[in-house]
Amino acid sequence: MKSFTGTEVLRYTAFSSDPEGGNPAGVVLDASGLDDAAILAVAAGLGYSETAFLTEEREPGRAFTVRYFSPKAEVPFCGHATVAAALALAEHQGRPGDLVFETRAGTVPVTVTASPEGTYLATLTSVEPKVEEAAEGDVAEALAALGWPAGDLDPAFPPRIAYAGARHLVLAAATRERLADLSYDFERLAALMRRLDLTTVQLVWRQDATTFHVRDPFPVGGVVEDPATGAAAAAFGAYARELGLVPADATLTLHQGDDMGRPGVLTVGLRTGDARIRVTGAGARIPDATA
Repeated sequence: MKSFTGTEVLRYTAFSSDPEGGNPAGVVLDASGLDDAAILAVAAGLGYSETAFLTEEREPGRAFTVRYFSPKAEVPFCGHATVAAALALAEHQGRPGDLVFETRAGTVPVTVTASPEGTYLATLTSVEPKVEEAAEGDVAEALAALGWPAGDLDPAFPPRIAYAGARHLVLAAATRERLADLSYDFERLAALMRRLDLTTVQLVWRQDATTFHVRDPFPVGGVVEDPATGAAAAAFGAYARELGLVPADATLTLHQGDDMGRPGVLTVGLRTGDARIRVTGAGARIPDATA
């Protein structure tokens, strides 16, 4: 547990049972006494891509208002910090169960279950997703910032902007080597993302029918890359289903963080007749001695 300006911050990794894998997030279980400046100072001091702040307990032990902050700004929704917060609550309460998070993006139900090994898994259910066209000029600018020739894209996966709580530009690499080689113009990509109100750029490569490798540049949050991105995973699930790239009822496996040395696994559930996307992941408390 760390303390910033007297605020206790729990640290969890999401989408990995190894504290050195997945995506680390901060969790403040009671931020009701903090104003926006204090919240942002905590998030910046911790330095993780996002920290979840529970600002109101709407129903004892079950329903909470949650806000998410990167080191630079508030974001409407964050998947990995949602998983981290749910796991922190389950451990704090000593039991799994159903939770409801009221976020800027909408209501997000989360279910925490116990595995046979005694660890917890968290499944979030996204808000209603949507997918929209990406303007040709905006795609060209994104590729220029990334240093990707247009010929390196997979033509089976047309660029789109997908939303399931936050907006993400989806770009698919034709090869695993293209995805692995990520070195981009930080300020140029950040400027485009701010103009389009994007949270990350979701870069994907398809391994097989339901298995994908993904990476998420996140310059608007003040970090080069997000190690495991639940909101983008939900958005990608909506994208893949709407474009008919996967069955309407399917379970997708997304591998993220491998190229950063922080491997994580995100399980994306699609259900026929329900537009919302479910994202499941493990998690682990990060010991105070772990950076």
